[in-house]
Amino acid sequence: MRNLSARAGRWSAAHWKTAVLGWIVFVAVLFALSSRVASREVTSADVTSGDSKVAEQILLSAGFPESTGESVLIQHPSKRATDPDFQAVVGDVASTLGRLPDVQNLQAPVGPEGQALVSQDGHAALVQFQLPGNSGEAKDKVPPILDQVATIQRAHPGYTIAELGGASAAHELNQTLLQDFKRAERLTIPVTLVILVVTFGALVAASIPVVLAFTAVLATFGLVALLSPLVPTAGQTTKVVVLLIGMAVGVDYCLFYLRREREEVAAGRDHSSALRVAAATSGQAVLISGATVLVAVAGLLLAGDGILSSIAVGSMLVVLVAVIGSLTVLPALLATLGHRVDKGRIPLLSRWLERRRQRGGGTWARVVGAVLRRPLLSALSAGLVLAVLALPALNLQTKTLSTTELLPKDLPIIKTYDRIQAAFPGAQEPATVVVKAADVTSPPMQAAIDALHRRAIASGQMSEPVQVDINPTRTVATVSIPVKGTGSDQQSVAALRTLRTELLPATVGKVAGATAAVTGSTALNQDFSDLIRSRAPLVFAFVLGVAFLLLLVSFRSIVIPLKAIALNLLGVAASYGILVAVFQHGWGASLLGVEPNGAIVSWLPLFLFVVLFGLSMDYHVFILSRVKEAVDSGQRTDDAVARAIKATAGTVTSAAIVMVAVFAIFATQRTVDIKQLGIGLAVAVLLDATIIRAVLLPATMALLGDWNWYLPRWLCWLPALSHGAETSAPAATEQAPEPATV
Repeated sequence: MRNLSARAGRWSAAHWKTAVLGWIVFVAVLFALSSRVASREVTSADVTSGDSKVAEQILLSAGFPESTGESVLIQHPSKRATDPDFQAVVGDVASTLGRLPDVQNLQAPVGPEGQALVSQDGHAALVQFQLPGNSGEAKDKVPPILDQVATIQRAHPGYTIAELGGASAAHELNQTLLQDFKRAERLTIPVTLVILVVTFGALVAASIPVVLAFTAVLATFGLVALLSPLVPTAGQTTKVVVLLIGMAVGVDYCLFYLRREREEVAAGRDHSSALRVAAATSGQAVLISGATVLVAVAGLLLAGDGILSSIAVGSMLVVLVAVIGSLTVLPALLATLGHRVDKGRIPLLSRWLERRRQRGGGTWARVVGAVLRRPLLSALSAGLVLAVLALPALNLQTKTLSTTELLPKDLPIIKTYDRIQAAFPGAQEPATVVVKAADVTSPPMQAAIDALHRRAIASGQMSEPVQVDINPTRTVATVSIPVKGTGSDQQSVAALRTLRTELLPATVGKVAGATAAVTGSTALNQDFSDLIRSRAPLVFAFVLGVAFLLLLVSFRSIVIPLKAIALNLLGVAASYGILVAVFQHGWGASLLGVEPNGAIVSWLPLFLFVVLFGLSMDYHVFILSRVKEAVDSGQRTDDAVARAIKATAGTVTSAAIVMVAVFAIFATQRTVDIKQLGIGLAVAVLLDATIIRAVLLPATMALLGDWNWYLPRWLCWLPALSHGAETSAPAATEQAPEPATV
C-alpha cells in the first residue's frame, strides 16, 4: 500500500520549485508577522485555579485598575529612618519618583501612617508605589524608573537605594531570558552544523537539516503570535521551548530521511529510486514519529494551565511544521540537487566515513551482536542500571518558584530582594485577601477586616505592612498581608494555610453575605501545584493511551506498543532520578555548574514526561520501521533486529548527539527552570539512544521473537501500513502522484 509520505515525496520531487518557493514564502510571511503582531501573553487570570482563581475573578469584575506593586529600599548601616539625613534621602526618592508619569499611589515612610514602612531595627525603609498594568505589561514601564533610582543611589553613596517589585523582577527575568535565548540561537546552529558535517562529510548535506529545522522554528514564531489571542503565549519561555524542540526534531527528521536516501544511493540505486525508497520508509517513520510527539505534547492541554497550554501549542506547531518540511521541502531539494547534495566534501573525513560505512555498524554493531547472544542477561543488566538511576525519583519534591527564585543569585536585583526580605520579611510576597460584600465599608465588615489585620500579625506567620484598598463601588476590598518565608517555601505555605483555614473563617468569613478568597504569589504557586498533581493522572492516561493506539495501528502488534511504553517510562523515570540527585541532593551539581535548590520546578516533571515520551519515539519508530521492513521481506526477527540496528546505528547516534548538544546548550541557561529542563532532556535522550535503544530494545525483541508481532484475531481488521520501499513505483520526476490510500 502506498503511504502518505511516499505520495508527498513523489509530488514534491515532481514539483520541486513549487515546494521550495512555497516554503520560503510561508516562512518569510510568518516570521515577518511574528515581529509585527502584538502577542498576547498569559496573565494571572490564565494560570489560576482553586481559591486564587475565585479571588482573581472577583478582582477582574471589581473595577480595580490593574496595577503592579514596586518598592524602593533605602537602607543605612548606622543611621535610622528618623534621622534628618535619612529623611532627606527619603524625600529625594519620593519627590523624584512622584514626578514620573507612570508612578501611582506613592507611599513614603513619613509621619505616623508611614511607620509600617520602616524596618524593626529602624535602619531601613520602603517607598512603595504602583505601576499601571500587570507585571507583564508594567515591565516595559519600569526601565526609566530604574534609571532614576540608580541616579539617586549615585547621589547618596553611603546609602543602599534599590528597587524591587513585580514589574522590575519581570523586567529582569525577561532580559535574562532574552540574553540567554540569543546566546542559545548563536550556539545552536553552528554546533548542530559541525555535528552534521562530521556525520555526512559534506557541507551541503549537513546544511540542509539545519536550514530546514531553523526555518521551521522561525515560521512557528509567527504561528504562535497569530494564535496568541486564542492561546496566550508565555513570552520568552515559549520561544525557548520552540527553539529547543524545533531544532531537535527538525534535524532528526531530516537526518532520518537524508541518511536513508544516501544509503540507497551507496547501495547502487539511482537518485530517483533512492528518493522513492527514502520517502516510503524513513518518510513513513517521520510521519508516525511526528504524530506520536504531537499526541504526547497535546496531553499538556489537559493540565488546565495557561503557561503549559502555551508551551504545548508552541511545541505542537513546531513539530507539525518540521514534519511538513521534512516530507515536502526535503525531497524537493534532494530531487533537484541529485548528486550535488555531496558538494563541499571534506576529503579526509569523507574517506573515513566511507571506510566506516563499508565496515558496517562499527561499535553499535558489536554491542548489538553481544546483546543478541545474551539477551536475558543484557535486558536484566540494562534494566537494573536504569532502575538504580531512577531510585532518587522516589523522593521527588516539586515547588513553584517565584520570579526572584528563578533568577541567578549574583544579579543585583536578587541581592536587593535578600536585603528587603531580611528587613521586611514577606513584604515582597504578600498574600492578597479579596473580600466581596454588599458594602465592604459597613461597620461589621470594617471590624472584621481590622480583626483579620490584628490576628494575622499576632500569628507570627505574617507581618507589616498590611494595606487595604477598596474599589469605587465599595463592593470589594483587598487586604495585602506579607507572609513570612520566600513565598514558595514551607514557611510561606504554612502561613497561607493558616490564613485560609483559620483567620478568614474567624473574621471576614463570619460576616453575612461576604465572600473571601486569597490570591498572591504564594496562593497562586500552591494552587498551581495542586492543579498539576490533580491533572497529572489524566495527562499520563491520555498520552499513554493514544500513543498505544498509534503504535498499534502503525505496526499491527499489541506487544510493540506495550513494550515501547514500558521502555519509555523506564527512561523517563531514570531522567527524573538524575534531576532529583543533582538539584535536590546536589550529587554532581558542581561538575555540572548548577546550584541545588532542594526541589524540581513543579511544571517540569509533567512537561518532561510528555516531551520525552514523544522524542523517545523518534528512535523507537525509526528502528522498528527498519525491523518491520526486514520482517515483512521474510527475515527472522533476530536477524531483522541485528540488520536494523546496524543500518540505523550511525543515524541514531548522530541524531542523539544533535539532540543532546542542543539540550546541553539550554542547560547552560541562567534561570533555574530552563537549566533543569535542558539537563533533564539531555540526560534522557542520552540514556534513550544508548542503554534503551542499543541494549534493552534489541534484547527484549530477541527474547520475544515472533511474539513481537502478536495481534489478537479480533484486531485483524486494523489497516496495514507499509514500512517497505515501493521499488516498483514510477520515478518521482516522471509523473504526478496518484491518489493514495492510507
